[in-house]
Amino acid sequence: MQRLIDTFQKKVQNTSTEFTRSIMNEIYWDAQLVGIKGSRGVGKTTLMLQYIKLHLADKMNETLYVSLDDLWFSNNGLDDLVIEFAQNGGKYLFLDEVHKYEGWSQLLKNFYDNYPELKIVFTGSSLLEILNARADLSRRAVVFTMQGLSYREYLSIEHGLTFNKYNLEELLSQAGAISSEVNEKIRPLQYFNTYLKSGFYPFYKEIPDLYLQRLQEVINFILEVELPQHRKFDIAFISKIKQLLVVIAESVPFTPNTTKLSEKIQINRTTLLTYLNYLEEAGLTKNLYKDTFGVSALQKPNKIYLDNTNLMHLLSYNNTNVGNIRETFFLNQVSYQNKVNYTDKGDFLINNKFTFEIGGKNKENKQINGVSDAYLVKDNIEYAHQNTLPLWMFGFLY
Repeated sequence: MQRLIDTFQKKVQNTSTEFTRSIMNEIYWDAQLVGIKGSRGVGKTTLMLQYIKLHLADKMNETLYVSLDDLWFSNNGLDDLVIEFAQNGGKYLFLDEVHKYEGWSQLLKNFYDNYPELKIVFTGSSLLEILNARADLSRRAVVFTMQGLSYREYLSIEHGLTFNKYNLEELLSQAGAISSEVNEKIRPLQYFNTYLKSGFYPFYKEIPDLYLQRLQEVINFILEVELPQHRKFDIAFISKIKQLLVVIAESVPFTPNTTKLSEKIQINRTTLLTYLNYLEEAGLTKNLYKDTFGVSALQKPNKIYLDNTNLMHLLSYNNTNVGNIRETFFLNQVSYQNKVNYTDKGDFLINNKFTFEIGGKNKENKQINGVSDAYLVKDNIEYAHQNTLPLWMFGFLY
């Protein structure tokens, strides 16, 4: 156990707190059991280590962080670690990548019930199951979902500036003032395309020249390890699914004909629809439905997007469709905290109330004429005017 303690303390010491994600202030860290789930690479580990460094520096003797993929666990049990930690006065336990430890959910339930004085924070894949037949953690754990950097956060990292975040209704009602305030601090369009290409995953800062290679590794890990492990994903179909992701990246945007698509990539229609659902769960795609009420795993999406624009630039490189990029950015940033549906009028229906049409700076609003609570969102404009809003502004929602 001493080696785990030494490793933990070195990690905290080497963790920068120059910039912290806004979700740090939204997580209820005082709960007895806190879960943070998200796709690989979005910064869950860094978030925990930063929290420890900022808020538990005077309680390091009572705190421990461990990653459950550490080789230490090949010869030692998590339950033994927790017993020893609690017996030695431990109070704050941070468990990273719990999904890599067999039987983790039952153990967390036991820890919750048997050690009420112990506060546990755990992270896991976006495929993490909080509710299962053996250990119902849904009544015990407070779970938060984390995704990659917003455009607001990216600008803060790059330029050391502080920008407010807004909920959707604030953004719509104060659009003119918000766009003016941001433009007084920085020219948001100057950095927007760089963010769209390589600013979503926080590890872009570590070795910029290797960003696309690392992003490819994220995709491969999800397809080759996480999905087969957690969703019984047939590895024989991996090359076909990679083809599908490229098709989605290069489309305008992608409206699936599942019959033709299943023939093209040689996967039967039922399996294809199941896998489309898995890809969204894993944080690789977003499936858009006209009505999400009662949506089943075998329902065909009206449109399919990649999860974020960085994935688009990796998978299609110089063959990306600009309209798809715009819609993907909008969907990624807005859907994090809002309900998004497909609509016949405009491109997106948000929270069953607001309709949005997305386009370039010369886009007209004929698609949303006569639609109440409708907005035209344009790329390559700096300021909002009436119901016309800059696309970049939707990167300030979190």
